[in-house]
Amino acid sequence: MFWWIVKIALWALAGLAASRLMKSEGSMLWNIVLGLAGGAVGSLVAGWVGIRSTNTLGSLIISVGGACLVIALARFLLPKFKH
Repeated sequence: MFWWIVKIALWALAGLAASRLMKSEGSMLWNIVLGLAGGAVGSLVAGWVGIRSTNTLGSLIISVGGACLVIALARFLLPKFKH
């Protein structure tokens, strides 16, 4: 149970980091939501290609990559909204 709380907090942090990397103009809440989705996507895609993280830093890097992917996808699919 505790690991999921840590993982969700890590994904939210990844969303904030990815928003800085992608120069996202969205609100902090929007970036956290995209980070949560991106963390899940990053973990899923990394698992598909055989990348496993055994520490927090590795998980954060994978989550930031997934969050960047989700932000790029949101920009493509939702061009009206500021991201």
